[in-house]
Amino acid sequence: MMRTRPLKVALLGCGVVGSEVARIMTTHADDLTARIGAPVELAGVAVRRPSKVREGIDPELITTDATALVKRGDIDVIVEVIGGIEPARTLITTAFEHGASVVSANKALIAQDGAALHEAAVVHGRDLYYEAAVAGAIPLIRPLRESMAGDKVNRVLGIVNGTTNFILDAMDTTGAGYQEALDEATALGYAEADPTADVEGFDAAAKAAILAGIAFHTRVRLDDVYREGMTEVTAADFASAKRMGCTIKLLAICERAADGESVTARVHPAMIPLSHPLASVRGAYNAVFVEAEAAGQLMFYGPGAGGSPTASAVLGDLVAVCRNKLAEATGPGDSAYTRLPVSSMGEVVTRYHISLDVADKPGVLAQVATVFAEHGVSIDTVRQTGKDGEASLVVVTHRAPDAALTGTVDALRKLDTVRGVASIMRVEGE
Repeated sequence: MMRTRPLKVALLGCGVVGSEVARIMTTHADDLTARIGAPVELAGVAVRRPSKVREGIDPELITTDATALVKRGDIDVIVEVIGGIEPARTLITTAFEHGASVVSANKALIAQDGAALHEAAVVHGRDLYYEAAVAGAIPLIRPLRESMAGDKVNRVLGIVNGTTNFILDAMDTTGAGYQEALDEATALGYAEADPTADVEGFDAAAKAAILAGIAFHTRVRLDDVYREGMTEVTAADFASAKRMGCTIKLLAICERAADGESVTARVHPAMIPLSHPLASVRGAYNAVFVEAEAAGQLMFYGPGAGGSPTASAVLGDLVAVCRNKLAEATGPGDSAYTRLPVSSMGEVVTRYHISLDVADKPGVLAQVATVFAEHGVSIDTVRQTGKDGEASLVVVTHRAPDAALTGTVDALRKLDTVRGVASIMRVEGE
């Protein structure tokens, strides 16, 4: 039986995403009513600039007092799309206290304080959903949390930032340098005026923390994620990658240790084989590759940012939360029963591609090989070219602990015959 009294929804933020959420709620009102089992009503919109014209939104709904809005008591669901840590954190906990469930797109807040927010939701019997926080329109959190609840996920490997993928794809396909590709991304609206959060990996690291926590049923905070940006990637790195049959992507990698006793989460540029599905992800698209014991290998692909794609994920959560509200129930919450420790990057087993500038004379290769052997790192392939007393030596290692590889590079820098380390990059996806 259809309920006639509407469920009231309040928006915190009405920018690119928030305005799309409001538009879809209006234009798809009949469909949402049929899917939920009750009508939904936009009951308030908190903004910073009330004078701005917002097409399709009743000006009477606009307020600058977000705190008063979440304290109203008649709001069923708060949609938080303002981002940042504060005041979002306080507004969400206040919403729980006053009877509202929450849908959020706030990756930074969930990565930093997700555990505390989930605890607050449980205390007050409310929902906290955040599908839009990780990969835009791509359904990922719900499949990991619900569809794969009976499986054991061992690895999540993904491209979770459209800006960085656009830049690296441009460098790969056109031969452009980093700055040239960044300028193009900025001109097309893919990169912010200050792209630091994207190109230095902060955005992807927050998403990796969320994914690792859900995939491995343990607590992973943003501070647990190893992060390395992509600003040092060069055209020469792409040339080396192509010679290996690879390309370069900024990857978020979450892994369960081989013995199952710990997990790792990291973000860094890496070479991946052209045969890997992630190698073909172009432009500003996102893709996440999941490896599980029973399901095997799964790939989730689609637009990872933008107003409409992100709003799609928000509305999906809104429908789920409203259904729970009608059923007087809550959906799946935080699952951290495994309590697995998060290992440091030094304990991660990986491969390296190392390019060295060396003296072009006999014995250099033997010296370099000795350093690798002394640190317990096995060499897979070596390529050497040179003339006029200078040479380039490219070494690809077998898998070894990252700390051993780092120690190897530090020792190589001390050799008299090594003029410099031109580039270092990890190799993944094999």
